[in-house]
Order: sequence, then structure tokens, then C-alpha cells
Amino acid sequence: MVTIEKHRLVVFDVEGVLIPKNRFFFEVGKKLGFIRLFKILFFGFLYEVGILKLQSVLRHVFRESKGVKLETLILVFEKIPSTPFLQNLFSQLKTRNCKIALISSGLPTVIVKKLADAVGADYAYGIEVETEGDKLTGKIWGDAIEPNGKMKILSQILTAENLQLSDCIIVADDRNNRCIFLPRMLKIGFNPDFVIRVKADRVVNGKLSAILPIIDGKTQKRSFPSKNDFLREDIHACGFFMPVIASLIGVPVVGVLIFTIALIYTVSELWRLEGREFSFISAITRHAANQSELNDFAAAPLYFAFGILFTLLVFPHPASYAAIAMFCLGDSVASLFGGLISTSLPFNKGKTWEGSLTGFFFAFLAGAFFVPPLLALIGAAVAMTIEVLPLPINDNVLIPVITGAALTLLR
Repeated sequence: MVTIEKHRLVVFDVEGVLIPKNRFFFEVGKKLGFIRLFKILFFGFLYEVGILKLQSVLRHVFRESKGVKLETLILVFEKIPSTPFLQNLFSQLKTRNCKIALISSGLPTVIVKKLADAVGADYAYGIEVETEGDKLTGKIWGDAIEPNGKMKILSQILTAENLQLSDCIIVADDRNNRCIFLPRMLKIGFNPDFVIRVKADRVVNGKLSAILPIIDGKTQKRSFPSKNDFLREDIHACGFFMPVIASLIGVPVVGVLIFTIALIYTVSELWRLEGREFSFISAITRHAANQSELNDFAAAPLYFAFGILFTLLVFPHPASYAAIAMFCLGDSVASLFGGLISTSLPFNKGKTWEGSLTGFFFAFLAGAFFVPPLLALIGAAVAMTIEVLPLPINDNVLIPVITGAALTLLR
């Protein structure tokens, strides 16, 4: 048992760290009907791609929720599964003499406080919502939705606890938390987006409990890939055969096949979130998804399918074939080997030099099946450069598309 004598403050973002990232508003939207659900998802998409700011998106979303009972929101939240072993994690933090704060820019304060009471957190902040009777009016306010509001909240907590920034640990996943990712504090990115990957001191993918050794000051150790990791990367690597199949039966047929599988997968995921099984696809998802994906819609396979499909349809072969082969084999090998080595890249803490170099070698071998060695070498360099950079668009899309474009121009 590790006990830290010094009093410290651990601040958690809520959505994407303690509960599935988009699950709350998805479940609320389902109760509002298809049209309003579509609007909520659309506004969320505009935030994810950087078109709208979070404050604007939240005002739109809560206007769509006008008339919903506050009790309904609470009931929806109570049905959403939290991160596994969350109670045990917070108990471990308490033994380390840590104060715990939850700060959410997406959930009403009343809901954040219920979560805080359940897990034993000391502070809880969220969105303030206006109600008439027991129903939402659609109006929201509060520091949590202001551009630097989380910093204001953090300052209040530090003052109340008589602590400094150096006594603070931040655990967050997305760019909305960049205002509190400050020097002197320990910054942990949990399954982070591209902004937090750059700003974080350490990155944790998968299990939230992995933050404990970091808080204890231990050197981060890479672990041997799990069965889920092997299955997921095996599936990823099997995309190498898509160009081979396309050369035998034609690109249009393969395109229809990929689109059909993606559609079936989407339906399967929606059913899985409802607690229903969709044949063997749901079983594969359970065994291939990482822990953070199991309670949310696992979108990575759709990005994977779209990246391959777009590359096949837009770029001529053999450039498209080589790009897909490099992406599928190089990226999967880089992920597996990167999990064994501890030399993180300074500009992307979730990647390693060794994993990327190994991925480059296998990407070159894969590309050499379809294009001359020099082109394969250049293509592999492009693919692995995109793989290591913290970029706003999912690399399952960017790697094959940009590599395919580069090879097409160089032919």
C-alpha cells in the first residue's frame, strides 16, 4: 500500500473519463425522438470537428431538451455504466491522502453531485440548468461552460484547500480541458484527443486505474498486449487482404462489401448499447474493444472501413492498394510493439519511437507487394509520419488517404 503524506488534489473530467464520452446525450436524445436526437448528434459532430465551440453546442443541445423533466435526466444518467472499478480507484486515491474534484462541462451540476456522492469525491461542478416546475427551460449557465471557466473553478478549489498548482493532478481526455493543463501540475491524458496528447505529461490508454502508478511517481511500464489487443490488431492487419481481394473480384464489389459490413456493424453497436446481441459481431466487439470502448459506441471500425473504402474508390491502383496495405500492416504492428517499449515521443505521449520504426519497416514490406521499393519506402515514411502526429482527424482515415494521395502523385 502506497501512502502519500503530502496533501494533493486530483481533478477528473467526467465525460470520456468516468463515464462513456457521448452516452448521456445520446440516451437523452433517444427519449426526445429521432429529429431532436439527430440535431443533438449533429451539434456534437460540429464540436468534434472544431466548427462550433463547446458553449455554443451545449446551448443548442439544452434548447433541444426543453420540456424534459430534470428527474428524467437523472434517471438516464443512473443507467449509464461508469468506468469499471471506479469506486475502488477513488478509495485508492483516498488512501494516498488525495482530495478529489469532478468538473464537467457537459452534465448538470445536480448529476455531477450525485456521481460525486456515489464515489466519494470532495467537489462537484457542472452546468447550471434553469427549470420551471420540474422541467428544463433550455437555459444554461455557469463557470463550467465558459472558455476559461474550469480554471476559475480549479482556482477556487486550490484556494479552499490551501494548495498550489504543483499539488494538483489533472485527468482529462479532450481539448475542452486545455485551460487547466498548466505547467507545474501533473497532467494525465486518458484516451486523449490530439490536443491533450500534446499537452499531457503522461498518457493512459485503456484502464483508468493505470493513473495510480503515475500519481505514485513510478516509472511508466509498458505491458504485454492483451488478448483484446492482439485480436483488434489482427483484425486491423487483415485489411491488408482487401487490395488482394479487390484485384480478384473488382473494386466496386469490394466497396459494396465494405459498406454493407459497416452498416451491419453500426446496427450491431446500437443494439449492443441497448443490451441486445447482434449475432457474432457483438461478440467480436466485446473481445476486441478496449475497456473504455465497451460502454460506448466503438466507432474505430467505422473509421477503419471508411479509410479503406475512400482510398479504394478515389485513388488508382496500385497506389491505393499499397496505401491500404501499408496502413493496415504498419499501423497494427506499431500499436503492438509500441505497447512493449517505454520511450514515448515528446510530441505525442501515446506513441513510441520503437513502435513507429517497427511499423515503418512492416509498412515498407507491405507496400513492396504492390509498388517498387523506392515508392514503398516513401509511402511507408508518409504513413508512419501521419501515424505518430497528434492530428484532429482519426488516423484510420488519414493514414490510407494521405498515403494514397502521395503515392498517386509520385507515380
